[in-house]
Amino acid sequence: MVTSVTMSGTIMAQRSDFADQRSFRVTASEIYKWRHLVENFFCKLKEFKRIAMRADKTNQSFAANILLAAAAINSR
Repeated sequence: MVTSVTMSGTIMAQRSDFADQRSFRVTASEIYKWRHLVENFFCKLKEFKRIAMRADKTNQSFAANILLAAAAINSR
């Protein structure tokens, strides 16, 4: 870790791996691409009537139906 002194006299620590962080930046287009995929998945998920109406009595059966619907969507 490298330290530096600012004009006000406070000592600030700088990360030595700051240069490595630049390679991990995510651009806005990548974020929107993933957001689009997630939104499309939820739209497809809502096509299943039981999930859209939340017709299940328990949380466990609702979660099971979501998993079944996700498997059906993934197999298409």
